Amino acid sequence: MFMGNERKVMIKNLKVKESIRLLSDNYIGRLAFISQGNPYVVPITYYYDETSNSILGYSSEGHKINAIRKNPSVSLEVDEITAVNNWQSVLAHCVFEELHGSEAKFLLHRFAQGVKNIIVRKEKTVPRFISEFSSKPNSPKISIVFRIKIVEITGKQRKP
Repeated sequence: MFMGNERKVMIKNLKVKESIRLLSDNYIGRLAFISQGNPYVVPITYYYDETSNSILGYSSEGHKINAIRKNPSVSLEVDEITAVNNWQSVLAHCVFEELHGSEAKFLLHRFAQGVKNIIVRKEKTVPRFISEFSSKPNSPKISIVFRIKIVEITGKQRKP
């Protein structure tokens, strides 16, 4: 039980612009999808592409990609948590699109450069290779480049 010096903590909705900022300032989120009637949530490395208002990523062939091909409705959750009463969270409802050819190659480069720039800005380190922030290049399976187009975005914030 708390006594005395309790401060009122407010939870408020983020504006769309604030939610987009949270997405664009980060590169790790949790992708939610449905497979065989069951929900799954997995961490992914992503890049918010402002020009298309979508999320770029890539993955190896496997459970996640196979499930998303069957049901392309996905969600991405990203948060910044400083303390139990100081956090921001955004949830983007999206539609998965697998990319191919020169578009996939171009957007994979944009993804890698974008993530690298965020790491430099936030973590003050300079990754030289994509393998420093993603394990997929070392996978023996074929990499799938994808875009998830944002359909709706909401966010919450709690501050003391």
